[in-house]
Amino acid sequence: MRFKFIYTLKLLPVLVSVFLLFSCTSEPVKKAPDPAQKKQVVIVIDAAVKTQFSTALFALKAENYAEAIRILEKLISVEKRMPAPYINLAMAYAKTGEQKKAEVYLLGALKIDLVHPVANNQLGLLYRKQGKFADARKAYTNALTKHPDYLPVLKNLGILCELYLRDLSCAMEQYEHYQSLQPDDKTMKIWISDLGQRLK
Repeated sequence: MRFKFIYTLKLLPVLVSVFLLFSCTSEPVKKAPDPAQKKQVVIVIDAAVKTQFSTALFALKAENYAEAIRILEKLISVEKRMPAPYINLAMAYAKTGEQKKAEVYLLGALKIDLVHPVANNQLGLLYRKQGKFADARKAYTNALTKHPDYLPVLKNLGILCELYLRDLSCAMEQYEHYQSLQPDDKTMKIWISDLGQRLK
């Protein structure tokens, strides 16, 4: 049995530019290019790959990071078209304290999908912890170019702008957008009220 997943991929010229952007994993994440013409591509995934991925997710949930890493590394050696295994492998490495490997695999996911919201969010968090605040901001804004309502990125970009970059206007913009999507979030209401006082 085979499973079909439909992903929107950029046309060849943009794919080439993405490859060049991330050919060296030591470089900071670059800004996403302007949206280009897209077409749908059907990616067919073997049932065995899907089973391996589910097993890896179970290991991650159980905090068995060594087992998750073993499975995911084997998986991406045969299936390189999907960003999710790279992202989960990066998360597993981050949990074990191997931040450099986490960065490598997040950038690997972004070779496949430059504006992937989860990959960019995780990369932004990683860069923030490393003190690379400008690179963290680029990662978050990359995600928002195609996923403007992705809540974790909105919140994390707001926190980055407020506490690390001291860009209070940027922080307010993210918080207000977040609140428009989650109007019952009491914590966000408090943050906005406090920030509003400081902006006066």
